Amino acid sequence: MFNIGDRIVYPMHGAGIIENIEEKEILGEKRKYFIMRMPIGDMKVMVPVDNVKEVGVREIINKEEMEEVMEVLKGRRSEMPQNWNRRYRMNMDKIKSGDIFEIAAVVRNLMLLDIEKGLSTGERKMLNDAKQLLMSEMVLVCDLELEEVEKLVADAVNHVDE
Repeated sequence: MFNIGDRIVYPMHGAGIIENIEEKEILGEKRKYFIMRMPIGDMKVMVPVDNVKEVGVREIINKEEMEEVMEVLKGRRSEMPQNWNRRYRMNMDKIKSGDIFEIAAVVRNLMLLDIEKGLSTGERKMLNDAKQLLMSEMVLVCDLELEEVEKLVADAVNHVDE
């Protein structure tokens, strides 16, 4: 179980910090909720305490795992279906998994594909959404500002060494 102050990831929404645990009545049903503050967009999200397992809520990764994420970002583009529809579905499944390494691979692949031949509107939105998920966790793990994390991601994918 998570506590106030814990840094967690809510798949499809990103990483945040639990600010409070409140009981709320919604549609006539009283439930406990984690009130999460997201570092990007200064948004608050309510996560029902009793379904954190089902939705895949997890603790943020540690600094060593973040090194692995950076290696994924620096890697080569994986084989992807030529058909954009299949590619889109495959990438969406990876994003929905909530696995930071899969999300990093989607970000890398789409950024490299964009450089190579450009992205459709749908894939561009997917890239932006995946980047937000990835960067929300990176901001908390690395204790950096969003702009610094954006540069880290871009430099890693483009293999720019400091």
